[in-house]
Amino acid sequence: MSTKKFASVADLEVKKTTFAQLSAHCWAYTAEGDPNTGVIIGDDAVLICDTLATPVMAQNLIAEIRKVTDKPIKYVVLSHYHAVRVLGASGYKGEGMQEIIASQGTYEMIVERGQQDWMSEYERFPRLFQNFESIPGLTWPTLVFKDEMTLWMGEGLEVKIMHVGPGHTKGDTIVWVPSEKVLFSGDLVEADAACYTGDAQLEEWPATLDALAALGAEKVVPGRGPALDSPEKVAAGLAYTRDFVTTLLASAKEAVALGMNLKQAMAHTRKAMDPKFAQVFIYEHCLPFDVTRAVDEASGIKHPRIWTAERDKEMWHGLQEG
Repeated sequence: MSTKKFASVADLEVKKTTFAQLSAHCWAYTAEGDPNTGVIIGDDAVLICDTLATPVMAQNLIAEIRKVTDKPIKYVVLSHYHAVRVLGASGYKGEGMQEIIASQGTYEMIVERGQQDWMSEYERFPRLFQNFESIPGLTWPTLVFKDEMTLWMGEGLEVKIMHVGPGHTKGDTIVWVPSEKVLFSGDLVEADAACYTGDAQLEEWPATLDALAALGAEKVVPGRGPALDSPEKVAAGLAYTRDFVTTLLASAKEAVALGMNLKQAMAHTRKAMDPKFAQVFIYEHCLPFDVTRAVDEASGIKHPRIWTAERDKEMWHGLQEG
């Protein structure tokens, strides 16, 4: 890593988006490894899971939805607190938005670190924040739940909004449509993309994946990557994500036991990770943050330290210079 800038600052290639129907009521808005959004079109309202990063970017998704329905986009669900997932929420105000729904854990993370996360994410990955200046401020939920809540969006169309456990963050939220066996996983599951684990609960993540597997989803919209549109692809996505997070944490535990510094821990982790994951979307971008958090967790730091733009740069410098 000879560059002094984040791997993603130079990533300027605009990704092609796809809006595809997965079942009678469920759709996936995917973007070649950029953050995905899930859409549920009910009898008289639309729900989206994740908002895109800016209100201007939200207009692209709204345009796709309006090609198939004119129903109000009443519900916005936040899968977690990261800026790239939540800061586009104001773009849906003119579309009938009534509720912004988040878990208690997500609400707590917005309170604790939402502002720092916003600035940090933007500086790391500016391409993901098209028309950054259109963001009016932090996105605050209007409805906060603890473990789960249910919306009925039509006759027999039960939509379960659930926190089944921590993983990518402490407040991860999924949207589950039992009658159609479609799951919107947020970044708890990835496909063909690195898991960003800078704010993760790595130790608990595999148990949360077990809880997702137990739902019996036949289709999953992951946080990044293509929609998993068969039971076989769903199983593969769950296994891939588990492999990523368990290999990462195991490597970090070894590095800590051996008394390695961060630069040494990075090199040690790469030996296990690169052969399996080097080719996937945003791997080089994520790995420094992933290793830093994994080393923290392996050292007993249970609650992730807050990333600031300054801390990002310090970490990057430490990895460059040793």
